[in-house]
Order: sequence, then C-alpha cells, then structure tokens
Amino acid sequence: MKNQNEKPKRVVPAFATEAEEAEWWFRNRAKHGKQLLAAVKSGKAQVLTQEKLRERIAASGKAPAPVVSLRIPEADLALARKQAEQKGLPYQTYIKSLLHETLTEREKRKVGW
Repeated sequence: MKNQNEKPKRVVPAFATEAEEAEWWFRNRAKHGKQLLAAVKSGKAQVLTQEKLRERIAASGKAPAPVVSLRIPEADLALARKQAEQKGLPYQTYIKSLLHETLTEREKRKVGW
C-alpha cells in the first residue's frame, strides 16, 4: 500500500526540441518551484557540487560538449538575448537550441530531395 504522504514522481514528457522543453518547464515553473522549495525545507534537496557533477558526467559516459567560439553580429546577439529572456532561458542555451533545430530541420529536408 502506498503511503498517502508520498508524492508521485514528477513525469517529464519527451520533447522534440530544447525550445519545446524550455517552454514546458517555463509553463510549469510555479508547480516545480513549490516542489523544489518543499524538498529544500525537508532536507531532501542536495547541492550539486562540481565534484558531484563531474562524477555524474563520468558515470553517464558522455563527454562534455566541445567549446566553440563564434563571431556573431551585435544585432543578432541582441535579438537572441531578447528572445531568450522572453522564454526565460540563458541566451547561449537559446542559441544552441536554435542551431540544433535549424540543422536538424535542414538535414530532414535534404533527405527529402
């Protein structure tokens, strides 16, 4: 029998794009914020230190993404920052998701030629 005080695990749906995922988290931020606050107050939340993060990355078998430096026109960067802020995202994450979506879409179109 399930304990009545136990809350169901958070179910995060699968997303087609990072932008779609970011939008879902943004729409559900109040609910998840309350859950996070409750976890902090109860002592269930843990601080993710750099050491723990490195251990998780090593355990996952994934290498960190390579760092790339790009020169972006100032106007494009300003627009990206504005749009990212509206979505509640860091601008670099937003630019990365736009790049991924565009490359994936172009690859799909190329297959259909």
